[in-house]
Amino acid sequence: MAQILDPLPPKQSGKILCCYINATSKIQVARISNIPNWYFERVVFPGQRLVFETPRKGQLEIHTGMMASAILSDKIPCDRLMLDEPSTDEFDPDSSDGKDPFNTKPMLQLLNTKTEDTRKPLQVGSFASVD
Repeated sequence: MAQILDPLPPKQSGKILCCYINATSKIQVARISNIPNWYFERVVFPGQRLVFETPRKGQLEIHTGMMASAILSDKIPCDRLMLDEPSTDEFDPDSSDGKDPFNTKPMLQLLNTKTEDTRKPLQVGSFASVD
C-alpha cells in the first residue's frame, strides 16, 4: 500500500522510483534529509521492502535501532536504489516479437491428468502388547 504523506516539493525535476530492502534483523529508520523543504522518514521492519519516489539527487540515510538509540549505519545515493523502468517497446502490443512481457506463464495449470485408477489398499500396522 503506497503511503504518500509528504509529496515531493514543487520545482523538483528528475524524480525517480527507488526500492530499499531491510536485510537485517533490526528495525531501521530510512530518512532523506538533503532535499530542502521536504520531509521523508519511514520505519522499515526486518525483511520489509520500501518503495519510494524521490528527486534523483536524494540521499537515503539508514539509521539502525538499538535499545534506546539509533545509529547512522549507511548513506546511499538514491540513484543506486533506482528501480529499472521498462522501455516503451516492452509495452508496445505491436512489437516485432509479438510476445506479452507480463503474461509469459499460462494462467491455469492442470494438477492431475492421470485417468487410471489410483486407489490402493490401506495397509494397517499391527500393535503388540508388552507386559
